[in-house]
Amino acid sequence: MSSESSSRRRTVVGIKEALREVGVQLALLNHHVSARLEMRDVDLDCLDLIARRGPLSPSALARLAGLHPATLTGVLDRLERGGWISRDRDPADRRGVAVSASRERAAEIFTLYGGMNDRLDELLAGYSGEELAVLADFLRRTAEAGRSASEELAEG
Repeated sequence: MSSESSSRRRTVVGIKEALREVGVQLALLNHHVSARLEMRDVDLDCLDLIARRGPLSPSALARLAGLHPATLTGVLDRLERGGWISRDRDPADRRGVAVSASRERAAEIFTLYGGMNDRLDELLAGYSGEELAVLADFLRRTAEAGRSASEELAEG
């Protein structure tokens, strides 16, 4: 094995290890945020999906979150009681329901993630536009790889 391929292998292993650590640290941050908001981690995950991709039908949200529909019903009930979401008739299908995030409560979450957002702004300020484009592409493709691997595990 050449020293170049050995160096590349060490770098690839380092990237994979760093991604695992990022996953752990983000899960810990999300856990602290959900605890401050007095909600379960899964509730915060679903709220994030609704806020970023909503309005969503409950079945679409269940698929995205990888939850059984009965489990999701409990999550949505808790979020609705807390004023985090609303369930309204879907304008495209009057028999359906669309779940939307409450804009009034969004500031509470934004404030709790403020420290992380500030640190990311500081970190990203040190990269050129071209480097940021590579990072953004890598992260999008990494998220897609994770989504694909998750779907494979869920199916089999």
